[in-house]
Amino acid sequence: MRILQIIIKHILDKIIAFILLIIMSPIFLLIALGIKLTSKGPIFFIQKRVGKDGKDFFIYKFRTMVTNAEKMGTGIYTEENDPRITRIGKILRKTSLDELPQLINIIKGDMSIIGPRPTLRYQVEKYTPYQMQRLKMRPGVTGLAQVNGRNSLPWAKRIEYDVEYVNNYSLWLDIKIMIKTIKVVLTAEGVYGKRDEMM
Repeated sequence: MRILQIIIKHILDKIIAFILLIIMSPIFLLIALGIKLTSKGPIFFIQKRVGKDGKDFFIYKFRTMVTNAEKMGTGIYTEENDPRITRIGKILRKTSLDELPQLINIIKGDMSIIGPRPTLRYQVEKYTPYQMQRLKMRPGVTGLAQVNGRNSLPWAKRIEYDVEYVNNYSLWLDIKIMIKTIKVVLTAEGVYGKRDEMM
């Protein structure tokens, strides 16, 4: 039953992502134009992340910070009033529109609509065997941790939610997370958080 639900999930992911990509293409173009007109650098932020079964893939996001921001200031950690964030970047982050290009990742099969957020290799290297369980499913654009605190949660707690999701997966759980995600996005809950040992 679980295997069947995961197969259905994967099929639905690709269908929904493809439809959304077509419907939201005008928004993609407007955002791309806004990024190019307001800051120097590429439209997309592309970074290597760790996906299902520990395999690397490149994640796509709209660029919300100045070029090479990860080499400046607080590195990969981002604060609410971070001067590296561009004007349009603040809007994209608050509305989560910067995540839209991940529809491409879903169509490619790297990601799912719902699942543990994709992480960086150096963070995975710190995982315990228990935490490694979060890599058993494709990473998602949203997930159980995102609707229960998002970036305001310490990394260890986010991983707990991810493992809980993996071990208790069902299509019904995905539906509940999707409904809660709408509220989180509309209220911009947990967009920024505090640094902890995993960062």
